[in-house]
Amino acid sequence: MFTKRHYSFWMTLNWSRKPLILGALYAIPFAALAFFTNWDLSLPWQPVSVLGIAVAFYLGFKNNSSYDRTWEARKIWGGIVNNSRSFGAALLAYVQGENAEAERKQLIYRHVAWLTALRYQLRLSREWEHTEERVKGLYMPTICEQYLHRLDAELMAYIPESEWLEVKGKANMATQIMAIQARELERLHQAGYIDTYKHVALQNLLNSFYDEQGKSERIKNFPFPRQYASAALWTTVTFSLLVPSGLLGIFAHENSWRIWLTIPFSGFLIWVFFLMEKIGDYSENPFEGTYNDIPITAISRAIEIDLREMIGDKDIPGPIPAQNGFLM
Repeated sequence: MFTKRHYSFWMTLNWSRKPLILGALYAIPFAALAFFTNWDLSLPWQPVSVLGIAVAFYLGFKNNSSYDRTWEARKIWGGIVNNSRSFGAALLAYVQGENAEAERKQLIYRHVAWLTALRYQLRLSREWEHTEERVKGLYMPTICEQYLHRLDAELMAYIPESEWLEVKGKANMATQIMAIQARELERLHQAGYIDTYKHVALQNLLNSFYDEQGKSERIKNFPFPRQYASAALWTTVTFSLLVPSGLLGIFAHENSWRIWLTIPFSGFLIWVFFLMEKIGDYSENPFEGTYNDIPITAISRAIEIDLREMIGDKDIPGPIPAQNGFLM
């Protein structure tokens, strides 16, 4: 997530410069042929502009739909924040008895382990994501030895070795950690640490975590429908191919030197449309590990700080800082 007020113009241009350069280069032969040979490759601007309006409407639809996916993901993780705080407060009030403090601490740590496993799983790449632009050094494109080693090291800081061995290698480690959490709550219920009514309330909170995990996985594992994404790309390409001919039909009727204005105006117009298409394209997958993701690492750390402060824990890590304006 970008934390500054605006992307600078040069950051935006650097991110999307390829259509601008290729669009201008593509327009050069049209202007050169018209200027040096009087070979007319122009088209009436009216049908080209009508196509441009249609493409703009479609890109607007795609961008709105992509934004909805990103905003839904942020709302899901906002729910995880709220329910995690409720879970921590409920543990403090509900878990009572001999050695209750240690039991609460283990439950809190296990919840942080669930957050850790979940965010690692959500950062794994999918075929339709932008794996070539993932944040270098932070997120692996696929499950590999280095990825597993880093995840294992983090989990072992929060759960006992026996639990780590139980979940290690499972297809969905976050699910298994939450299952252990439910099992431990039942053990505490049977041991008299939690009465029946309060046990049901805590179990309902675990159900909410499963619900939010499932919603996150739905966004992660089901891409923005490819037919919509593909149509947006190819209609933009089609319009871009016609832009120099359409602009030539305007500038060729002016003074001869103005024919060369076809080149910069074509590059700029093509850049604007591809910029809109690219913004929608990069908003489709809010957990793909790129710079505009939902900052689930920072959110998880904020939850950890809140919960560990509730139990008076020591050596609590600080918030995740933004790096060069980006918060992950």
